Amino acid sequence: MRKLVATESVSLDGVMESPEEWSPAYSTQELEEANAAGMASSDALLLGRVTYEELAAFWPTQPDDNPIAKFINNVPKYVVSTTLEDVEWNNSTLIAGNVEEEIDELKQQEGEGIGIVGSGTLVRSLFDYGLLDELVLNVHPLVLGDGKRLFDEGGERTALNLVDSTTYDSGVVSLTYEPATEDDE
Repeated sequence: MRKLVATESVSLDGVMESPEEWSPAYSTQELEEANAAGMASSDALLLGRVTYEELAAFWPTQPDDNPIAKFINNVPKYVVSTTLEDVEWNNSTLIAGNVEEEIDELKQQEGEGIGIVGSGTLVRSLFDYGLLDELVLNVHPLVLGDGKRLFDEGGERTALNLVDSTTYDSGVVSLTYEPATEDDE
């Protein structure tokens, strides 16, 4: 079974909106290498509509001598959307039917991990469906005060187990969680 892993950049107060505006100030070579290693452990990406549209507007025009561009432009991409009619970016497939069933089937296929970046609404849904295997939070040492949060009020209570943590010189703390089993709760 393929492992479904979401990697998210968040502020101390849980804001994930527009990380391109605040996370670069905390980037280090070590953090970039860790993010690249995480990406390399996946052979597919799962994206929500908004994240897909943002990435598709930028990455296809980037040269393949950029390792991230080479990866993201060529890897199979699965896009969850009920509003898109088609996806044109290289190697993209639209998931528009029964999302829970289609992603479960995707996890059953042969292959490596399936990575998710951004796509907060999708990540929350995957938690609800019990399909997310791992959540990596790159917590940045700043409070943004407002903006879209990864988890809004009113969500289901979900226990997680911390399986790894790394602190970077910039103050970013990378926390890796897996869903707790009934024995852990």
